[in-house]
Amino acid sequence: MKDLFSTYSIVAYDHDTGHIGAAVQTHQMSVGRILWLQPGVGGVVTQSLTNYNFGPISLTMLRQGVEPAKIIEALVASDEQAGRRQVGIVDSLGRSAAWTGEGCIREANHRIGSGYSVQANMMTFPSVVPAMARVFENTTGDLAHRMMAALRAAQAEDGDIRGMQSAALKVVPADRNGPEWRAIYDLRVDEHQAPLGELGRLVGLRHAQLIDEQGYRKLEEGDREAGLKLWAEARTLAPELEEIAYWQAITLVDEYNDLATGAAILVNMLRDQPRREQWLDLIRRLHEVGLIKREGAAQQLIAAVMSQL
Repeated sequence: MKDLFSTYSIVAYDHDTGHIGAAVQTHQMSVGRILWLQPGVGGVVTQSLTNYNFGPISLTMLRQGVEPAKIIEALVASDEQAGRRQVGIVDSLGRSAAWTGEGCIREANHRIGSGYSVQANMMTFPSVVPAMARVFENTTGDLAHRMMAALRAAQAEDGDIRGMQSAALKVVPADRNGPEWRAIYDLRVDEHQAPLGELGRLVGLRHAQLIDEQGYRKLEEGDREAGLKLWAEARTLAPELEEIAYWQAITLVDEYNDLATGAAILVNMLRDQPRREQWLDLIRRLHEVGLIKREGAAQQLIAAVMSQL
């Protein structure tokens, strides 16, 4: 019974972006291993008395164009313990299907909708699955935030009868021709007293990183105003991620010859930083190996920052 992942989870497709994601919480360690996703192909969550083979088998069939409902039929027919299994599948067209065996521990149920499947077993109350579906359907934002809302809705109904221990969330892009390992969000809380709170914090930090990346793209496209605005938003959302501000400052000074703006960003980041000297020394080291290319940029940035601290 060591892999009895009694769990609430969601696997979903974003009709606007083509992104595919899954999110889960349980009262066991390391629940993230029950999530199976492939860009541009689909996603699978396998739980209850978990059959891990359901993940790779389902992804193989999805790549071959088999629709989720047919995959469920094949999985159930091939497994003599199907009555103990629970699985949810979504494909890159937004089609979904799920299975809850009659031998899953109550309260156990699933619900499928346009572009998603939610499933749960060993819940305190039968209201968990309907709450997850309702909240997911009525929440706005990117796929990660909508799935987090569904997880929180499950816990608001008291979730797993045993409580919480681990949680995970993953989102992959729509490009089937890209690398299979590529992920937009890939977050795990393997053991924690409040895993949903910690997972939500990590989702927020990753969201800030994605906004930061958008800012780089805008600057590369020549839209300085939009790029700097996105960068400021990223710094505000995740001030604890010093790397965001640090590399923004380096980029502005080195690639765009904007010493004033870069120094101001770095001063704010270093003002209460106990490792201030080490961060400044790193600028010298970046220059030594050619990662700061413009002649004099490193020295100018260090001098400007030290004059303001």
